[in-house]
Amino acid sequence: MIIGYTTMNTPADISPRVLGPLLESAGFDSIWIGEHSHIPVSRTTPYPTGGEMPWQYTTMMDPFISLTQIGEHTTDLILGLGVALPLEHDVLVLAKTVATLDVLSGGRVHFGVGVGWNQEELANHSSVKWSLRYRALGECVGALRSLWTDDESEYHGDFYNFEKLLSRPKPLQTPHPPILFGAGGKLGTQHTVSWADGWMPLDVTLGDVTKRVKKFREVAAAAGRFDIPISMVAFGDPSLDTLLMYRDLGIERVIVGSGRQGWEDPAGVPAFIERYSDMLDRVAN
Repeated sequence: MIIGYTTMNTPADISPRVLGPLLESAGFDSIWIGEHSHIPVSRTTPYPTGGEMPWQYTTMMDPFISLTQIGEHTTDLILGLGVALPLEHDVLVLAKTVATLDVLSGGRVHFGVGVGWNQEELANHSSVKWSLRYRALGECVGALRSLWTDDESEYHGDFYNFEKLLSRPKPLQTPHPPILFGAGGKLGTQHTVSWADGWMPLDVTLGDVTKRVKKFREVAAAAGRFDIPISMVAFGDPSLDTLLMYRDLGIERVIVGSGRQGWEDPAGVPAFIERYSDMLDRVAN
């Protein structure tokens, strides 16, 4: 099993040019950065894990620019979107942005995607109904695949529709950067199995992770997909025993840093990274 790291990517955090080399030298395989273009002031959507929404959500920097800087200061570190919100982008511009990052980084992009949790945020970007966001994202991924792999790309769906066009450059990775779906639950499982290259759920409770992974693999196997890799986002400060449990479940990657103890203080990041760096050999398959 390998270990990645996620950050809120705010100006108060360790700068990307410093964080990337720190992770690479510690033996981490990847960095994962999410996105929120904005946070509506008038919001009825509750924060998913309960309580008040952390202020960091209002100051998140652009993940593509931060990952570009990380790519410039590292050699092998995977540059992960964890997760991007494709429904808040123009699909043609997004295809070029991801392809450009993949080319400039030497083929290191992993494209984690999600539907988001903030209904008002999506409404500011798009007319897609909240209840249809999973279907719309599935179409968006289909359109992106055409833009990344077909010489003359076209797509015709309910949410995305364009005639033949040239979208270049293509990503360096073939056929395209891995697409991971960051969603749990029944819909998250169904859509991951339908169109994603990997599953990237968030484990908040730890209590039902074995059951969730088992159910996911059952659904995937029923669809003839027996090899979907899982990158588990661990919430808090998972212990070595927890990491070993993930490994024994066959999880390929664990991503740490989400909700870590003292996460408001970036000064604690180097010690946090060193702690999990010391566990790498013990959790390796």
